[in-house]
Amino acid sequence: MKPHTRRAIAYIIGCLISRKKSSAIYDYASSQYYSFSFHSSDSGISAYDYSERCYISGGFTSIYHYGNRQYISIQIDSNHFTGYDYDERCYFSGTIDGSNISLYDYGVASYFNFSI
Repeated sequence: MKPHTRRAIAYIIGCLISRKKSSAIYDYASSQYYSFSFHSSDSGISAYDYSERCYISGGFTSIYHYGNRQYISIQIDSNHFTGYDYDERCYFSGTIDGSNISLYDYGVASYFNFSI
């Protein structure tokens, strides 16, 4: 999965599960903060990735990444999540504990950690 896609997924899921409207996510792999905006309503979510200059929006189980021009499926169960990135054709899964998000990318067989 592309690094910016991992960040976007972690950010969106982190905001949804923690119910925080963070303006950034910290990516431990790159040791950097990345700016985002987030909005949710009864009909779905909308996020903006400032570093990639694109929107990511959709329902709660399927979002569209306008930068990648592909869908991402997401399933959330309490503090666990799973999904599929149609751009890179790979699965991912993870957990959130407070502000910390751990995402396993099956495409590269590695864990990635984030904080909102």
